[in-house]
Amino acid sequence: MPVSQSDVRLTSHLGDDYLSQALENDVRAGLSSDPKWLPPKWFYDETGSELFSQITRLPEYYPTRRELSILRRHSTDIAADSGADTLVELGSGTSEKTVLLLDALASVGRLRAYTPVDVDAVTLRDAARRLAARYPGTEVHAVCADFERHLALLPKRGRRMVAFLGGTIGNLDPEARAVFLKELRDTLSPGDSFLLGADLVKDTGRLVAAYDDAAGVTAAFNRNVLHVINHRLEADFDPDAFEHVALYDERNDWIEMRLRASRAMTVRIVALDLSVSFEEGEETRTEISAKFRPEGLNGELVAAGFTPGQTYTDPTGDFTLVLAHA
Repeated sequence: MPVSQSDVRLTSHLGDDYLSQALENDVRAGLSSDPKWLPPKWFYDETGSELFSQITRLPEYYPTRRELSILRRHSTDIAADSGADTLVELGSGTSEKTVLLLDALASVGRLRAYTPVDVDAVTLRDAARRLAARYPGTEVHAVCADFERHLALLPKRGRRMVAFLGGTIGNLDPEARAVFLKELRDTLSPGDSFLLGADLVKDTGRLVAAYDDAAGVTAAFNRNVLHVINHRLEADFDPDAFEHVALYDERNDWIEMRLRASRAMTVRIVALDLSVSFEEGEETRTEISAKFRPEGLNGELVAAGFTPGQTYTDPTGDFTLVLAHA
């Protein structure tokens, strides 16, 4: 149901209990599996979002800086090459990087509309209002949705460039990536484009350090998923009893973050009427972050029906943005 919020239109495709049900389903499925797993999206409550903001400023964590450097250098080229008059951003969050793309679209005289898409209605509304004020005359239509489930429901007005930044594509395993890319391609019209940010394969030591910083911020971020479960599902995890683990899987070209139980324990999750036992040393996977080779990334885009176009890479070769066409 569309809701008018000052100069912002807000549409929500999530029911009041959508996130609660999704959390319950994920925790029950993940902690009942062998090996155990939890999805990375549950890192992000208010504390988790602040911790991630700190991570992006750490010396070891290069992806945010590299992607920003590409956008600062090439956003005008991207805007011109896309031919877009409407920007759709998946997982928009606070929309900080978006300003570079919106400025570029405005500078080439094409900016008509912006559609941020996120599951967090409060952050979404705040960011949308801020950008509506910055770009008067631009239609800002915020959509509260899960990009893994609601792509077909996104607004289809204008000539769209869909942006999926931050390397978030790497949090999806290959099968989920293939489904996501194909479903996204099916929603696009001729003339639409897709701007994809992806982290590239590089020295293993640098990759691991980016997810296991010396200050321990990423470790706190990893454990925060247990605080979220404690708070929202009435669980009794002792987060300090779990060690942060980050390793690089060379066979799959991805980083894995895990939580390793430092002792045997049983955790009670009251809201699920569930007890979960952990053996000493048992690991629960909380995130994968795939790293890409350019030819492989282009191959995945082609398999989904895209035509890869211009590729933009930072001078160090750490990160890439690919502009693909429908």
